[in-house]
Amino acid sequence: MKKQAAECEGDTLGRVTVRLVEVWERDRFDVLIEREHYLHSSRTAGDALRYVAELDGRWVALAGFSAAALKLKCRESWIGWSPRQRARRLGFVVNNSRFLVLEDRGRMPNLASRALGLCLRRLSGDWEAAFGHPVLAVESFVDETRYRGTCYRACGFEAAGATAGYGRSARDFYEEHGVPKQLYLKELRPGARALLRQARWPAALAASEGDAAGPCPLRGPGFESLLGRFRAELRETRSGHGLRHRQGSVLACAAVAVLMGAGGYQAIEDTCGKFTQRQLAALGCRKDAKTGLRRAPSDSTFLRVLNRVDTAAFDRIVGGWLLSQEISEVARIAVDGKTLRGSGRTDGKPLQLLSAVTHRLRLTLGQVPVEEKSNEIPAFPVLLRRLPHADRAVVTADAMNCQQESARAVTFEKGWDYVFGLKGNQAGILERAENLLKRRVPPPCGFGPV
Repeated sequence: MKKQAAECEGDTLGRVTVRLVEVWERDRFDVLIEREHYLHSSRTAGDALRYVAELDGRWVALAGFSAAALKLKCRESWIGWSPRQRARRLGFVVNNSRFLVLEDRGRMPNLASRALGLCLRRLSGDWEAAFGHPVLAVESFVDETRYRGTCYRACGFEAAGATAGYGRSARDFYEEHGVPKQLYLKELRPGARALLRQARWPAALAASEGDAAGPCPLRGPGFESLLGRFRAELRETRSGHGLRHRQGSVLACAAVAVLMGAGGYQAIEDTCGKFTQRQLAALGCRKDAKTGLRRAPSDSTFLRVLNRVDTAAFDRIVGGWLLSQEISEVARIAVDGKTLRGSGRTDGKPLQLLSAVTHRLRLTLGQVPVEEKSNEIPAFPVLLRRLPHADRAVVTADAMNCQQESARAVTFEKGWDYVFGLKGNQAGILERAENLLKRRVPPPCGFGPV
């Protein structure tokens, strides 16, 4: 009997189809959501798509997808992206903000997962056709006092954690509603999480990446120390009366704006225009004689000052300041080689650079070119010696730099620690490491060697 019922339901579910709601059907969609959905609201944020699931022409389920939530601690942890990446790539995450099954769940228990799965299969293509870019991941909130989230788990969603129980009631104001919800997340393409936190994006996606600046992770005292470094270590390159902004202030503003994600002179000006009066004061910006308010430099000022500054000294100052500010006790630095596209050397091959980048903020501390007819190995100690001093740091690198000279540069010369990759191309070292691990790592749960 149960087998017959399952076969009957399978035949019925096979006839379920999903399509976008037409413009003239929007009122019907909204009325059903407002009447039947437990939130009793059809309002959504930002770009949105609405779907209807039909069985032989009859509406059996509704789904709405809209802009993702601005900030979610458990989502940010699940993806692992930086604040700047979140600000620029949040549009590639979409929220399943409404989902309503119109049929009796007891009669068709698998209808919800069937309808949701059909929506997810076409969501990215429909979103790209409507808004110009694909969807990489989907999020949804489930009130587990009402629902168990079974259909989400059946469609491959992961429970990422509970929200804090606050809802946004204004631009920067949140009210406690006392109903924490479970956040469910799903990758719409394999490796979407790794792609969202990847430092450099494929050209096809980078074209759709936002140009918003991410929030700055540093406080006012950090700004003041950066300004002090520029004033102490770089002499003023401009002369004459009537200079509204001093060089140290311009450079400090530019450094912080780039740290927040600004990628051009106009973007630097726009980002600095969002600073508070207290932040502008910490960065050395002067008050306007007419308004009495502090003003950030203009894009033309940034252009003139940055084009005349000693770039090596600028990198050294910012790198040293960053190491003194970032990541509380331990700085984590990744060393990796990159090929500079569009460059060419005498042998016709593109220029290769070895760069040192901070893990959390993903900001370059230094870089050196890899010599012709050579590789990253001899460039590694040179790069390490050029990095600013820090009391403690951990350097990570791939298996190519698992060399005695590289380790010596990290430990003896800088006094830091390292984590290097080790692969089978260094069989002797790999074998010794495996033997050491077998002797020093206890077997799990006392069941003997693995």
